[in-house]
Amino acid sequence: MRAVWMREFGEPGVLVAGEAPEPVPGPGEVLIDVAFANITYVETQFRRTGFGPFRVKPPVIPGNGVGGMLDGKRVVSSLRGSGGYAERAVAPVGNVLEVPDGLGLDEAVALLADGRTALMLSRAAELTGGERVLVEAAAGGVGSLLVQLAKAAGAEVVAAAGGPEKLALAKELGADVTVDYREAGWAPPVDVVFDGVGGEIGRAAFEALRPGGRMFAFGQASGQAAEFDDAAERRVRVESGPLAKPEEMPVLAHRALVEAAAGRLRPVIGQRFPLDRAADAHAAIESRATLGKTLLEVR
Repeated sequence: MRAVWMREFGEPGVLVAGEAPEPVPGPGEVLIDVAFANITYVETQFRRTGFGPFRVKPPVIPGNGVGGMLDGKRVVSSLRGSGGYAERAVAPVGNVLEVPDGLGLDEAVALLADGRTALMLSRAAELTGGERVLVEAAAGGVGSLLVQLAKAAGAEVVAAAGGPEKLALAKELGADVTVDYREAGWAPPVDVVFDGVGGEIGRAAFEALRPGGRMFAFGQASGQAAEFDDAAERRVRVESGPLAKPEEMPVLAHRALVEAAAGRLRPVIGQRFPLDRAADAHAAIESRATLGKTLLEVR
C-alpha cells in the first residue's frame, strides 16, 4: 500500500511517500480503508523535534486520526499515535465512530481531534452569557470551533488572528469583534482567553484578563509557551494540563460529530493535499498561513 514514511526527525522534507506493508489488526483492532487523514499542529511539532504525546520512534508512518470505510460504513477514528498517513490503518475498536447522516466524511475527519478539543475547552471554561471571550488563532482548526461554541454560549466573542482573510472568516463564524494580533495594543480587556498560540501573543492575552479571569492554554503555534508566573498575583486562573480523561475523548468527538450533523457546529477545511504531498501540508501548517483544518486526501 502507499504510505508516508518519516525515517528521521527534521524539516517537512523528512516525510516521504513510498510503499509500506499491509497493516494487520490484532485483538480489539479493526482495519480501516482510509480516505482522509487528519493533520494536527502537534504532529508537525513531533516531526520536527520528536516532542509530543506519541510514543513512537522513526522509522514510522505518522498520523493519529483517519476517516474511511469499515464494513461498508463511513467511520472516523483516532489511532495509537501513528499509521494514519496511509491507504489503510489499524485502529482500536473503541475509538471508531460512525459518521452520522448529513455530515461529510471529510468534515468528520476535520472534527475528530479539533472538535473534541474545542468541546473540552468550552466545557472547562463554563462560559456564561455576557462574558467577553478572546479566542486566539480564531481562524484555525480549534479556534474556528471555539468562536462558534463561545457565541452559542452567549459570550461576546473577540477573535484574534493575523491578517484580513483570517479575521473575515472569524467574523463569518460569529465573532463580535476581530483584532489583528500583529498590531500593537491589540488585546482588549476580557474575562476568558483560549490561548492556542503561546509566546508573546499568549502573554499579551494573559495581561488583558480582568481579575477573576480564566486562561486556557492549549497550543503553541508560535513555537513557545507563554509565561504565566504571576497568575496568582493577578488573580487569574490558568489551565494548561489535560482537561478531560482519556476515556472521555471518544465521547467528546462523537458529540462534535452530532453537533455538526445537526448544523450547530461548522468545521472549516481550508486546505487539502494528496497523500504524496504530506511534506507540503506540514510546511503550510508551520507557515501559519492556513485557514481552518488541513487534510490529506488519501483516495
